[in-house]
Amino acid sequence: MTEEEQIAQMKDWWQRNGKPLLTGGALALAIVVGWQAWQQYQTNQAQGGGALYQQLLETTLTPTGQPDAGKVTELADKLKSEYGGSAYAQYGSLFVAKVAVDNAKLDDAVAELKPLVEKPADATIGELARQRLARVLAAQGKTEEGLKLLEGEADKAWQASREELKGDLLVQLGRSDEAHAAYQKAKDSLSEDAAVGGLQMKLDDLAKGDA
Repeated sequence: MTEEEQIAQMKDWWQRNGKPLLTGGALALAIVVGWQAWQQYQTNQAQGGGALYQQLLETTLTPTGQPDAGKVTELADKLKSEYGGSAYAQYGSLFVAKVAVDNAKLDDAVAELKPLVEKPADATIGELARQRLARVLAAQGKTEEGLKLLEGEADKAWQASREELKGDLLVQLGRSDEAHAAYQKAKDSLSEDAAVGGLQMKLDDLAKGDA
């Protein structure tokens, strides 16, 4: 092959493959840069959300036990607007719900908890919100509605608290036998030492009532 033929062949190869290689290289570079930017964004989000959440903790868990409800709501709303859908924002909603209950604003608590039950950021938030919402509904006189939230099996880590809560609601409804079964199921899911205390007292009280 002559030199002219080799040059012509190289030109032909470049025309067929050079542009895709350049495009692929640019795409690969864009992916790498984009991924690094996304990781940095996630890190910044986590750091910013963590700092704001820390402020919320300090505002809610005061030494006097009487947090500034307005400030709690303000910080939680900021978490929602800047870090919406994150675990930080949803834990913020749990705190707002707690303060609302403490101030007898049960409708406000329900409004905060329902979205967490429907679309939790993680399983822990989902179960915490579910159990708290069930208690709030019971406090509103909607015990049957609260009980429906507790149907089905919870994750093993939450089984005892869910069954105990179910027992509490069943007691409110006067369904003692079902309450006893729920308390017993809660007790059976705990270690022997952990089952001693309030749960055992509830079982004993039901037994006295049957006597």
